[in-house]
Amino acid sequence: MSHVLDDKDLAILRMLAENARITYTEIAKRIGLSDVAVIKRIRKLEQMGIIRRYTIDVDPARLGYRSVSITGVDVEPEHLFEVISRLKSMSNVKYLAMTSGDHSVMAVIWGRDAEDLARIHDMISKMPGVRRVCPSVVLEVFKEEHL
Repeated sequence: MSHVLDDKDLAILRMLAENARITYTEIAKRIGLSDVAVIKRIRKLEQMGIIRRYTIDVDPARLGYRSVSITGVDVEPEHLFEVISRLKSMSNVKYLAMTSGDHSVMAVIWGRDAEDLARIHDMISKMPGVRRVCPSVVLEVFKEEHL
């Protein structure tokens, strides 16, 4: 299903990325289309898999998670999928990706405080097949976009 996105599609995506609850009417008004045209474009973007889901963005600190790390995990190749499976099951792991860079796995981990985060990193380091855990604690976020 090939479809080249035009400026209107990109504008719709930007508005939904900023506020997934924006109404079709408001989108239509801002970009000069009818409500029906906006609905059709959004449905097409969903069918194409460009829009995968609608979600919220929360502040970890306001939920009591005051320490966040972006953590590289070096894993022995034969244990990679076992470690990924274990990390996926951990509620404090909020993002998990297999990578080709310096680390086999990258994770975003939320901790209640520095001690909690250190405990989680220590627990990961003791998983069978984990060679090294390389946490980088997030001090401040300067930019975060989803489009």
